[in-house]
Amino acid sequence: MSASLDAARQLLEELPPTPAVWCSGLRKRYRKRTAVDGVSFTVGRGEVMGLLGPNGAGKTTVIKMLLGLVRPDAGDMLLLGQPAGNPQTRASVGYLPELFRYQPWLSATEVLVLHTRLAGVPVPPAEQRESLALVGLADRAGDRVGGFSKGMQQRLGLAVALVARPELVVLDEPTSALDPVGRADVRDILLSLKERGVAVLLNSHLIGEVERVCDRVVILDKGKVAAAGTLAELLGRRELRLRLAEVSAAAKARLAAAGELTHTGDAFTVTLPADAETDTDAVPDLVADLIRLGVRVHAVEPGRISLEERLLDILRTERAGGDR
Repeated sequence: MSASLDAARQLLEELPPTPAVWCSGLRKRYRKRTAVDGVSFTVGRGEVMGLLGPNGAGKTTVIKMLLGLVRPDAGDMLLLGQPAGNPQTRASVGYLPELFRYQPWLSATEVLVLHTRLAGVPVPPAEQRESLALVGLADRAGDRVGGFSKGMQQRLGLAVALVARPELVVLDEPTSALDPVGRADVRDILLSLKERGVAVLLNSHLIGEVERVCDRVVILDKGKVAAAGTLAELLGRRELRLRLAEVSAAAKARLAAAGELTHTGDAFTVTLPADAETDTDAVPDLVADLIRLGVRVHAVEPGRISLEERLLDILRTERAGGDR
């Protein structure tokens, strides 16, 4: 019997971990308006996934359904491998809503104490102070929230979302009130969460921030999934644009070996293959080889369509198809 139990345990250990978020066929209708129509996606453990789309696309409704704040009309959901309504599971989820307000008479520390008690997760005072320090509010811990600027309240909201050591963090417009320094701080926090294996579902209109931190993206439009995939899949292959002089036949052959080559005059464009996405040495090695071949390298510029351009292209294509 013990041998069978050991074999079963080993089999379970070898199975891939359940996704932090799994949802299938989510639907929600408000009277005559369909807000969410058949949305399905997953968020892996330690993955940062961006939820994008125009206003009214259904992003916040999807988030509220996952968190049990809105009842779906149809569809299935699992959070951290358990039904989304499981109270223990909810205690392992940190949430920063787009619109929130804390009691103005409480201090930042008192807000954290209140929310850890509501979550039912014991968090030592030292860890609560660390959460405030993480978001840049260590020196304002004893100040009343009513005196905080909008950006400071946004930072406090992020501290609340992170204080109970969640396994999944759901952020709805976390940088909407922050200045560039604050946005950079949030970006660093998200990357640190990823390193710790925490999953993040991020809804943001700041596409540049999404492009910097997200592993995958789901684009919603009119309640449906218009596109989904990794950034590499959505944006296409990278290009390398070079301005070169004294390019020999051997140098052209080296450029062509790096990828699909086109050039006009001294302007050369190399479309890198898909496997070059993960090869950090591909571009430096190419430039070093060109120099060894006697090429004068005047400029090297990586290029690819931006996520914003791709998003607009997807939405325009979807809407043009729907108008036919």
